[in-house]
Amino acid sequence: MNTTLSTYFFNEANRYIPGGVNSPVRAFKSVAGNPIFIERGLGSKFYDVDKNEYIDYIGSWGPHLLGHNPQFIKEALFEAVENGVSFGTPTELEVKIAKVIIDMVPSIEKVRMVNSGTEATMSAIRLARGFTKKDKIIKFEGCYHGHADSFLIKAGSGALTLGVPTSHGVTINTSKDTLIGDYNNLNTVKNLILKNKDHVAAIIIEPIAGNMGVVPADKSFIKGLRTICDEEDIVLIFDEVMSGFRVAKGGAQELFGIKPDLTTLGKIIGGGLPVGAFGGKKEIMDLVAPSGPVYQAGTLSGNPLAMSAGLAVLNYLKENPGVYKTLEESSSYLANGFKDNLKKIKKNFAFNRVGSMMCMFFTEEKVTDFKTALKSDTLVYGRYFHEMLKKGVYFAPSQFEAIFISTAHTKEDLDKTIKAQDEALSAIYKK
Repeated sequence: MNTTLSTYFFNEANRYIPGGVNSPVRAFKSVAGNPIFIERGLGSKFYDVDKNEYIDYIGSWGPHLLGHNPQFIKEALFEAVENGVSFGTPTELEVKIAKVIIDMVPSIEKVRMVNSGTEATMSAIRLARGFTKKDKIIKFEGCYHGHADSFLIKAGSGALTLGVPTSHGVTINTSKDTLIGDYNNLNTVKNLILKNKDHVAAIIIEPIAGNMGVVPADKSFIKGLRTICDEEDIVLIFDEVMSGFRVAKGGAQELFGIKPDLTTLGKIIGGGLPVGAFGGKKEIMDLVAPSGPVYQAGTLSGNPLAMSAGLAVLNYLKENPGVYKTLEESSSYLANGFKDNLKKIKKNFAFNRVGSMMCMFFTEEKVTDFKTALKSDTLVYGRYFHEMLKKGVYFAPSQFEAIFISTAHTKEDLDKTIKAQDEALSAIYKK
């Protein structure tokens, strides 16, 4: 049997890199396989080292709203490289992108750039604690906010995929300061606050959870959180690292019509480069060093490459508001095709979609939180993933991740994907 280059590289990677990957979900463990090594991407597709073509629906886990390698992003990066990749000093690019972010997200009055979503979320909770002078935070079961210690307690994403939602190495005292609520259940939040009166600094939530599959918050639930935070002097943090600029120009908060006190961003604001940001009310943000006593720093924060790519993307979205109409039309078309395929096999699997994020769960129970997401049959998902992969369609190698649509996905891509899914489901559920 011939060994593929992907297999060769994975074997080599295992000699030098823990698990052979630099982020756990890439390892294909939950779908019982080995990862494919990608060589290049263009538009809606990427190509592996063995020259196989795939229609890509992970889009680097969300950033590629406009597809792989758009020419205008490359041009912005080429220009930045000519000037220098990093200086460790302020640049005009940082000011420009800050102004654009503040213009596009009404809840943000000041913003600090960082290098990852994890940095953004851990900085936001530190800031909330500094602002309120309280210690505890409330997060929700199944929500993933990066790999900082405070968040690796009943987390989603890779932690959920690998079956270790509470990481070793997280101290007991850290765990005590992280309270866990049930997503879309306001009563659990009220009870936690009652039991920890005057000790809760922040509530952090993905308003559209994308790391236990796609699970949107109920509007009344989000509205209730805003009311509770106002009444109890608690900082409400929206983690929009994934949903920011993807589901709408102003993110999920635009769709819900609710302003958080702080927002964390990432992915799209870097145009595919490593980046993160946190921002919000001026009175809170002015506590960040050097303006105030809450320390946060990053040697490469606001580096010219990420700022150039991110600024190019955000300006494109501002100048082309029809992007979101295009995304909605493509996403709706794909979702309807999937639902028609389910009817053919007489299955009523849960299907959640918000704009260009969607997820099909292999359970017929409605998925509204972590517990219902876990009802999905992950073994069947593994078979489904490999059937789709054989047909040239690359979905996330985990049931608990999102499908992302880009403006680069053509009707031909969507039709090919719908046909592939029809054949994959028929193969799995053949009589």
